[in-house]
Amino acid sequence: MNVHEKAVCIPGPRADMLGIVSVPDPAAERQHTAVVVVVGGAQYRVGSHRQFVQIARHLAGAGYPVLRFDFPGMGDSPGEPISFEDTSTHIAAAINAIHDHCSDVSQVVLCGLCDGASASLLYTQRTNDQRVAGLALLNPWVRSEASLARAQVKHYYLWRLAEPAFWRKLFGGQVGWRAVRDLGNSLQTMRTKNIGPSSFQDDMAQGWQAFKGPILLLLSERDLVAKEFVEHTMSDARWNGLLERPAVSKSTIDRADHTCSSATASRQTESFVLQWLKGIR
Repeated sequence: MNVHEKAVCIPGPRADMLGIVSVPDPAAERQHTAVVVVVGGAQYRVGSHRQFVQIARHLAGAGYPVLRFDFPGMGDSPGEPISFEDTSTHIAAAINAIHDHCSDVSQVVLCGLCDGASASLLYTQRTNDQRVAGLALLNPWVRSEASLARAQVKHYYLWRLAEPAFWRKLFGGQVGWRAVRDLGNSLQTMRTKNIGPSSFQDDMAQGWQAFKGPILLLLSERDLVAKEFVEHTMSDARWNGLLERPAVSKSTIDRADHTCSSATASRQTESFVLQWLKGIR
């Protein structure tokens, strides 16, 4: 199916944002669900290795309008960069824009990578926007000192300690004792309890719990951020049972890194999202 794209101006709270709308050919059947790509990290609407361009065109080719846009201070949007925790008004403006430019759209799905996934959850938690019918979350960001330490201990240090070569290098002077001290520090950090005010991780859990629509969780097999997310949900009582709810679909992207940079991982991601979208009514 042919895909048409156009640049749009999205009125923001302080400055306009640039977006690209990808739509199916006018003669083709269009779906009433649109996708808004929420960009994460120091990225703009194209994404790493054109990741967001590719997924937008893939979904639009299947009949789903897609909007990807630049947050303030990124890409071609003016202004100062903002934290993912402060993007709710901008995401709302993007949802308004896809409705304005695609009049037959009745609902949207937010699709985000890393802290773009986190921002999507925070948006639903803070706004309860009924126009959002689903969430597609890839490697959500829950980074804290404790979550990083847990992931490092389980997925790096324990693996290293099980290697005979590590001990040969250690006692042979080829590995510094600093590595052992780092392990001790990580073990101490991972036991730290969060007794402070509500964190963005807590708000994400609240958003997940309150959201009634379908959620697609995609985790890259070779990504530390993905492993941090899993460790966090297993260790924090606020997440108990949330990933096992019937509305949650979970898939692992084989041999994928954080941004699914290989062609195989990219195609697998696009396939997972499209098949899940087809189940949304």
